[in-house]
Amino acid sequence: MANGMTLPCPSLPRSSLASAHEAVRIIESGHRVFLGSGAAVPSQLLAAVCAHAADLRDVELCHLLTLGTAPHVDPSLVGRLRHDAFFVGRNTRLAVEEGRADFTPVFLSEVASLFRSRRPLDVALVQVSPPDRHGYCSLGVSVDIVKPAIDGARHVIAELNRRMPRTHGDAFVHVSRFDRCVEVDDPLPELAAAAPSAVAHAIGVRIAELIDDGDTLQLGIGAIPDAVLGALGGHRDLGIHTEMFSDGVVDLVAAGVVTNARKTLHRGKLVTSFVLGSRRLYDFVDDNAAVEMHPSHYVNDPFLIARNRGMVAINSALAVDLTGQVCADALGPHEYSGIGGQVDFLRGAARAEGGKPIIALPSTARGGKTSRIVAELPAGAAVTTSRGDVHWVVTEHGAANLHGMSLRERAAALIALAAPEVRETLVVAARARHWL
Repeated sequence: MANGMTLPCPSLPRSSLASAHEAVRIIESGHRVFLGSGAAVPSQLLAAVCAHAADLRDVELCHLLTLGTAPHVDPSLVGRLRHDAFFVGRNTRLAVEEGRADFTPVFLSEVASLFRSRRPLDVALVQVSPPDRHGYCSLGVSVDIVKPAIDGARHVIAELNRRMPRTHGDAFVHVSRFDRCVEVDDPLPELAAAAPSAVAHAIGVRIAELIDDGDTLQLGIGAIPDAVLGALGGHRDLGIHTEMFSDGVVDLVAAGVVTNARKTLHRGKLVTSFVLGSRRLYDFVDDNAAVEMHPSHYVNDPFLIARNRGMVAINSALAVDLTGQVCADALGPHEYSGIGGQVDFLRGAARAEGGKPIIALPSTARGGKTSRIVAELPAGAAVTTSRGDVHWVVTEHGAANLHGMSLRERAAALIALAAPEVRETLVVAARARHWL
């Protein structure tokens, strides 16, 4: 990273410096504690909290998706620490499944308002860059809901990590806001991208055909977003306004495909709230004035998203029923992820001039054994995105715009997107419901 800061710096009060174990003594039984997100988890502070847990009862730890381990959900800490997920990740999924942790369904754009109303924070544990000569630290790779957590918490404890990129935008906090500071020198956790499968590649090509030069994109992380990015090499002057991005966007910037030159909001700027990926990605955002990091309540605001002409929102799903209802966060009654920003961006893109809200998914799961296009969602499954919000649905077999279609038209269009071997079964189910 390019920080090059020698700690401690003159603007850092010596009285605020502490070890991780000393710093977390601020936390008391019954406190609600926020934990930094994504690749910016303050891992030394988290380990110290777990070590301090023997002296605590009923402490709630809330956060979004995090990389790395989640020691606070260990069964031995039940009754002392309890996790509350705004988005369920791989490292906390079992704890939520077994009832040792909670899940709070909420639009990502609205989490900040929870901190101001129903879910006030006692303590925020965050990781930031070292302060500059004026005393300002950058939130680096994760601004998302971290910025409002810092703004609202009664106490803030910060890891000052010399390896944290210094990102621009609404990403700065003065060191005086921190009750305690812990100096660390830890590499950021990385998330490796896998090569897209043939199915993901086919979906990526179909989505790329829906994207025009000059459009502004929102896409997440995973095989399909990576496949879309890989299929955009022939496009020009694309923009980015997204809750997060990974390494694939860096490739398109280097190729001159993403220039942000024709955006109608934050022209010339790549706008996001957090990044997840490799060291190459973290180096790319470090001190890069072309990248602006903003909190999720800004980036994910549907009315703000709608100001991007040609806004294309690309989101995934676990299943879509024949009426167009989308389940993206649960496998039946089993919570898998969360609402995140899907609805925020689909609604924003729907209102944008020339916008395209897109749901993308493989037609099957479990090696082709299970259809993702279903007559009805499984028992216990949650509807992430309502059928009224759904426009484009894309699988490897085609693309259909459901907006304005009747149930009969939707059923026919979605059956055509299903795997050929299950289409007749879906036709029978649709006829039984008098949709065909």
